[in-house]
Amino acid sequence: MAWSPERIGDQSGRRFIITGGNGGLGSITAKVLADKGGTVVLACRDTGKANAVAERIGGDVSVGRLDLADLASVREFADQQGEFDVLINNAGLMNVPFRRTVDGFETQFGVNHLGHFALTAHLIDRITDRVVTLSSIAHAHTPKLWIDDLNYERRRYQRNLGYAQSKLANLMFARELERRLTAAGSQVRSYGVHPGVSGTDLFSRTETIFDRIGKVGASVVGHAPERAAESTLFAATESADPSVYWGPTGMLISSRGPVRPSRSTRLSRNRTLASRLWDESEIMTGVRFVIPDASAAGSAAEGA
Repeated sequence: MAWSPERIGDQSGRRFIITGGNGGLGSITAKVLADKGGTVVLACRDTGKANAVAERIGGDVSVGRLDLADLASVREFADQQGEFDVLINNAGLMNVPFRRTVDGFETQFGVNHLGHFALTAHLIDRITDRVVTLSSIAHAHTPKLWIDDLNYERRRYQRNLGYAQSKLANLMFARELERRLTAAGSQVRSYGVHPGVSGTDLFSRTETIFDRIGKVGASVVGHAPERAAESTLFAATESADPSVYWGPTGMLISSRGPVRPSRSTRLSRNRTLASRLWDESEIMTGVRFVIPDASAAGSAAEGA
């Protein structure tokens, strides 16, 4: 039987942080978790819009200001958080013209990957259960990861490839984080998921007529936003295998359907490249990602 959100158990006592929860898949995810009794923090740049969403959802939903395009904002948000259960790296930009973030990063890579990398690094010692990072079927649309020019210093910018590179980085990060958590003996897990295709407000942030046509096409080959959010909800609440890339698998491009183990590229499974991406992400952000050593913590507790 296909999984559905109706199978989610009581989430009372569990705290979730969702980036980009002020619209699209993030707000849908937030509503389901809040309706199930969870405590939800919407981490968003536009706090006015986020507050309106929180009021509409009801339940135990609050708002924190987070601008993933500004590493100082990322650090400030993280410093305000206590212990919580689940981090959902949901926010993203798609196919936007070339711009740079406050810190000088190409915007799609800076927001979609580096901002979430830094956020997760700052919060990792306060996460008690899991990290869920949204990738995309678009991760397969890039022939390589330009590890020596991630920031478009020497190559020509192409919006679609920029988005694909950022989504490839999301998936590689989720997998590398899971490997490092396991190696450290941590009970925290890391999941990579994709939503398939859906006509969410992600398309509204793009700026050409072709992108608007893409939203219409998404409604044809994809599924409703409520269905697209199911892979995130599944990974955030179920005892699933974190080594699996979860998402819809229907149609030739995995654009819709129930949540199942989904296809990913060989490139996304390259462990050597993922480790290099991790190192480059630390260098670019200036954030050292230290995973707490569970065995050391256990030894300290025993000796106390």
